[in-house]
Amino acid sequence: MASMKRIWMVWVMLWLPVWAAAQDGSAERPAGADVRIVVDISGSMKETDPDNLRRPAVRLLARLLPSDASAGLWTFGQYVNMLVPYGEVTQAWRDTMVARSEDINSVALYTNLGLALEKATDDWLSNGSLANTQVIVLSDGKVDVPGNDTADATEQRRILNTLLPDLAARGATIHAVGLSERADVEMLRQLARDTGGSFQLAQNAEALNLAFANALNTAVPQQQLPIEGDGFSVDSGVEEFTALIFSGRDPAQASGLKLAQPEGEPFGPDNVPDNVRWAAEPGYDLITVTGPAAGRWQILGDLGQGSRVTIVSDLAMDVSQIPAEFSEQEPLSIAVRFTEDGEALTNPDFLSVMNVSLSITASDGRAGTKVLAPEAPPEDGVYRDAVPRLPAAGRYQIDVVADGGTFSRKFSAMTSFRVPGEEPPLEVVSEPLVPDLSQQIEPLVAEGLSPVGEEAAPSEASLPDEQVEAAGEETAVQPSTEAEPNVDEPAVDSADEPAEPEPATEQPEETAVSPETDVEADTGTLLGLPIWMLAAGAAGLVVMAGLVVFAIRQKKAREEAEQAAAAERETLDDLDDNDEPPVVVAAPEPEPSDSSEAEPAGEDPASDDALPEDDDEFGLEDFDLSEFDDLPDYSEEDNDSDADDWGKDDKTPKK
Repeated sequence: MASMKRIWMVWVMLWLPVWAAAQDGSAERPAGADVRIVVDISGSMKETDPDNLRRPAVRLLARLLPSDASAGLWTFGQYVNMLVPYGEVTQAWRDTMVARSEDINSVALYTNLGLALEKATDDWLSNGSLANTQVIVLSDGKVDVPGNDTADATEQRRILNTLLPDLAARGATIHAVGLSERADVEMLRQLARDTGGSFQLAQNAEALNLAFANALNTAVPQQQLPIEGDGFSVDSGVEEFTALIFSGRDPAQASGLKLAQPEGEPFGPDNVPDNVRWAAEPGYDLITVTGPAAGRWQILGDLGQGSRVTIVSDLAMDVSQIPAEFSEQEPLSIAVRFTEDGEALTNPDFLSVMNVSLSITASDGRAGTKVLAPEAPPEDGVYRDAVPRLPAAGRYQIDVVADGGTFSRKFSAMTSFRVPGEEPPLEVVSEPLVPDLSQQIEPLVAEGLSPVGEEAAPSEASLPDEQVEAAGEETAVQPSTEAEPNVDEPAVDSADEPAEPEPATEQPEETAVSPETDVEADTGTLLGLPIWMLAAGAAGLVVMAGLVVFAIRQKKAREEAEQAAAAERETLDDLDDNDEPPVVVAAPEPEPSDSSEAEPAGEDPASDDALPEDDDEFGLEDFDLSEFDDLPDYSEEDNDSDADDWGKDDKTPKK
């Protein structure tokens, strides 16, 4: 019995630190990531991905994976193939994955997702453990195995009822990406939810780059630099940075992007310096700079949504793991700390110059920001906060930005707030949009994409006493892939009608331009004055003469009218003395009117209630600030008070 007690005490001592770290939201980063990439190559991909845009998306993952990670690539149809062997992510491994990405095709007959998950999550690859395994899986359809519909249903039940619980129990996390509306959304969503992962629905193949980048950032968060306007600042502690720039250009177009280093000439993919690697792919540019110069780097060209700059640096900002979902019963806890060479920084001289802010952005772009520990830095160097609930269920982006003047870091993650009994909306990813760069430096401008088939709300989002634009304008500029074929149809129809050739319709426009130039060339003078001046003078004389004649006639008509009136006027002799004086009847007094009708201005207060804007506005107060212990209650009177932590950031917002 005593031995059992000792074993119990040892077990508690071993697991207590782990449990406590989970409850406190520890900011420590896990060791090297374990990433398994699983890609569908079934025949249906010929329609959903006719240009094989899975290839550049896979190459993006190969180049973005951190060097301390281990990874592999599996493709599946009826069978499963380990296209890139699982191993440590080295430059040779990256080159292998980039080269073998060309073997991704759409020739398989079936969609055997269950077998693919079993092969990719074989724990012998990671010494018998899946505790740190992140699986990124892409599929565009439903489970399809040899046999009839009954075989498909049986296999799907096996995946959900047997395979999925086993993977969750062993610690594997699945990040699912569905391609197009054909994907089995419910099943992929359950794979992600039951394992604590994320799910995204890519609207089309052009959205795969952004969807894969988001999935990797969720699986393996990396240090970032904030993008401010059209550039970013690099400090001396950055050993290497990788800029992922979504251009939104047509895949057939060459990259026109350039990057300007501090006090240096801009360079592009054709004239890169020796310390730069530039990959120009359909839809994005990936630029890696080793040993970058400190200072501000400028991006010259389109800067699409989702663009980011990741870094390698010994001076890091660690943020606790952001769960895929949270609720009022399980609040979101956040812990932030700074490290150098893996050691926590608690020096008050360093922390006192750091401005650490937490931003929460809804899917339609409405956002709020709060400064963590605004009065004094924490003594242990760990900035802590909690978000117990949000105004509505949905997807939210969490951004933690640290600004110390010459030093800045950024952390981004996506999460969902769940309300019991409500299903959170899907995260639908469309191809990256390219907003105007001038809009990116405005406070709290929307960066999100509207769900497919649902436009962003036209009303303006608001903060206290501030109006900020929502994401509707960005949705409006989204290119339509279905509009291009319609442009060519009129040309085909007109070719079948020889009676109305195209040149005949353009000829009148050309002749209409030439006379104007001839008239200007022939303009001369008469008696030393321009002809147009003489013509204008003559016209003026005619108008003046007409006015004089008109005035004379009016005067004569008035005199005749006065004479006629005088002849008809009665005199005293014409009056009859016997006539009775007219009876004067008093005018009736006005009837009293209803005060409610006589004073329409009384309805003004009611008009305030008829305005729905205030109720629908999504500002900082919508994050239920009463739940934050360090915040006073919000009211309109103290709206501008500096004591309110949440509010519009006076500094230039960072991306």
